[in-house]
Amino acid sequence: MSNDNILTFHGHVGTSVELREGAAVPWVLFRVASTPRQYDQATRTWRDLETTWMSVKAWRVLAQNAAESLTIGDPVVVIGKLRTESWTSKDGEPRESTVLEATLIAHDLGRGVTTFRRVDRQPAVVTSSDGTVEALAELEGQQVQTPAA
Repeated sequence: MSNDNILTFHGHVGTSVELREGAAVPWVLFRVASTPRQYDQATRTWRDLETTWMSVKAWRVLAQNAAESLTIGDPVVVIGKLRTESWTSKDGEPRESTVLEATLIAHDLGRGVTTFRRVDRQPAVVTSSDGTVEALAELEGQQVQTPAA
C-alpha cells in the first residue's frame, strides 16, 4: 500500500497555465486559489476567510489538456498527490514548495458549464531538461540557481 497523501483541492486558477517541455514529457505548473466563506451569525452576512494557494503540477496528456482548457479565473477541482520540491535560491538559501501533482483536473460544474472534446495526441518530443525548479521559483517571484548534481 502506498503512503501517498491524496488531496482534493478546489478553487480558481490564479496563474496562467503554460505548457512546458520537460526532459521526457510535457508538463504544466500553475497556482489555484481557494477562499473559504463563513456565515457570521452576528451580522447575518457571509465573509471571506484567508485564501489558500496551491501549486499544481500535471504531466503528459493531462498537462496538454489543462494548458488548452484552463484560463485564469476558471473554477477547478484538482485531485492529486502532495509532493515537496526542494532547490537552492540564487542567494544560496535552501527553498521548498509543496506541490499538488495532479492525477485529475476538471472544471467545477457547480459553478458553470463546459463542453468536452476528445483529442488525438501524438507522442511528445523529448527535450533536455525538466525546468521544475525554475518554474516554482517563477511562481513564487524568486529566481533560483539549479543545484549542481
